[in-house]
Amino acid sequence: MLTAADFQPPRLLRNPHLQSVLGSSALRRHRGLRALAAVGAQSHELILDGGNGVRLQGWHSRVPGMAPRGMALLLHGWEGSAESGYMRMTAARLLACGFEVFRLNFRDHGDTHHLNEDLFHSNRLDEVVHAAADMVARLGVRDLVVAGYSLGGNHALRLGLRAALAGLPLRHIAAVCPLVDPSRTMEHMERAPQFYDWYFRRKWRSSLLRKRELFPERFGYDDATLQLDLRGLMGWLAQRHAGFGSVEAYFDSYSIAGQRLAALEVPSDILMSRDDPVIPFEDFEHWQLPPRARLEVASWGGHCAFVENLHGDGFAERWVAERLCAALPAD
Repeated sequence: MLTAADFQPPRLLRNPHLQSVLGSSALRRHRGLRALAAVGAQSHELILDGGNGVRLQGWHSRVPGMAPRGMALLLHGWEGSAESGYMRMTAARLLACGFEVFRLNFRDHGDTHHLNEDLFHSNRLDEVVHAAADMVARLGVRDLVVAGYSLGGNHALRLGLRAALAGLPLRHIAAVCPLVDPSRTMEHMERAPQFYDWYFRRKWRSSLLRKRELFPERFGYDDATLQLDLRGLMGWLAQRHAGFGSVEAYFDSYSIAGQRLAALEVPSDILMSRDDPVIPFEDFEHWQLPPRARLEVASWGGHCAFVENLHGDGFAERWVAERLCAALPAD
């Protein structure tokens, strides 16, 4: 079975910033689309019940004629989507080893801003849990595995804490570069090259502009608000739209640092890169994981990238598929 030590990219691809850029590139999105087509996947949209009137969109994929070994729920990172390259490529690998796959869009991600009036924020875990339970019920899922990247990895592990109470038949979790301590990540990004601040703010501003266009009577924020730096915009979201007294309280609400995963009983595998330019490696050095969670650290990989070559092949997608396929062996 693959381990983090097996990721040995060519020297050209050992730069964390190049890795991170390539990881979210159009090349990888197109490669993922081709991979889904090559495996013969059929996909259809499904709008899930997130509770309290919330609607979340996802894409259910299966290979016709194949008896599935289980369902794999995939969760993307902040400002990613169900159509991100890593989501498509992971889905293709899981489909090839016998899973059905459900790629969920978080609120206001992908082309889903019209589905819910309130804004997305990172502590909306309840609706993800409720949507997962709705998916399990509607598709008759008996065995569920979950994989998540970055914020999606954070959500996958937190979903594991809630699985039993929600009645989810969750058997295994795979998380790639999960967001551990949001406050420290914010500080780390403020010291990182400005590209990362520009990249996330550009995508988030586009999302907020779309929301304002759809619900002008609800969202009257001006362009000056959208020009705030990332910390300022986070603080505005936390206090005006997420119900927190400060940005620090907001960050704390979805942190999984320290012993916050102590009660996690679902077997979990976690992949991290030592050179991640977004999530500080020190978060993982001081992390206190429960016995059934295993952390693997690669020397390279950037943030959720782990690109193996200039064709865009991804080690992380192979690693996730191996871990989840081993968790639910074929009959």
